[in-house]
Amino acid sequence: MKTSDFYYDLPQELIAQTPLERRDGSRLLTLDKVTGEWEHRHFYDLPEYLNPGDCLILNDSRVLPARLLGQRLPGGGACEVLLLIDRGNKTWECLVRPGRKLKPGAQVVFGDGSRLTATVEAEVSGGNRLVRFHYEGIFLEVLERLGKMPLPPYIKAELQDPERYQTVYSREAGSAAAPTAGLHFTPELLERIQAKGVELGFVTLHVGLGTFRPVSVEDIQDHKMHSEHYYMPQATADLINKTKARGGRVIAVGTTSCRTIESVAQREGRFQESAGWTDIFLYPGCTFQGVDALITNFHLPESTLIMLVSALAGRENVLHAYNVAVQERYRFFSFGDAMFIH
Repeated sequence: MKTSDFYYDLPQELIAQTPLERRDGSRLLTLDKVTGEWEHRHFYDLPEYLNPGDCLILNDSRVLPARLLGQRLPGGGACEVLLLIDRGNKTWECLVRPGRKLKPGAQVVFGDGSRLTATVEAEVSGGNRLVRFHYEGIFLEVLERLGKMPLPPYIKAELQDPERYQTVYSREAGSAAAPTAGLHFTPELLERIQAKGVELGFVTLHVGLGTFRPVSVEDIQDHKMHSEHYYMPQATADLINKTKARGGRVIAVGTTSCRTIESVAQREGRFQESAGWTDIFLYPGCTFQGVDALITNFHLPESTLIMLVSALAGRENVLHAYNVAVQERYRFFSFGDAMFIH
């Protein structure tokens, strides 16, 4: 299949720049993955589509305030360092700007320099840098003081409340971008879902910036996926196995949860505790071994994420639903509306 097979025309004004005041007030387009039939609802209606014995699998990763603004030493020129992957020993793989000024050996100071400085150690594949940070105490606390939320490149508006780019159940810090399907949930909605006899399970997949990387090849099978770190605890594996055994549905909240579930199935051959790096790429023709249904936002044209959704529900069904959403002026991408594919 060609990348262009996953194109749809999206007016720029439909890209949501800010979150709605009410998390679960987003619109919800439901899509039957077999028949292609769809309905217009709201996210707070989701419990109506869930059955006792189903389970929801949510990604509890938390976005790091990973965007650091600093000055180069000597000279004081402005620069930006974006944390991508923790490589251990106070060293992170980072995206840096301006790259030509931040070669190995470069020194950077953040804030007034009393809490955080850094040294560029090496250049790695893709033009990223290994950066060693120098600080006292707990790095996450330093980041909370000095770092900014790394919003996607298509969001130009300033985010007033950083917690709106976190899910209400986020707890494992490590992502460079939010698992955005989960942004629609409130504690009250989760309680309503559980009261219906639906169980919740958690996985962790730390979302990398590769999620925004465009597919640059013509044939999608030539695309090389980025790697992201995941963890499925035994309790979640047990829940998935129990749900399957009783005939319930395993419902992934977001493409990150979906990729984690399918990665474990491929890697382990069954559902059990598992951790590692995954570069799984799901596109039409792939079979799903764990996921029965998916809650997800609307994704960029020609992206690996719209290919994943098409693998579950069929390309024609998905593109038709997207065109309906455009006609009905749905809000798109991270702060946008949602789909329930069942």
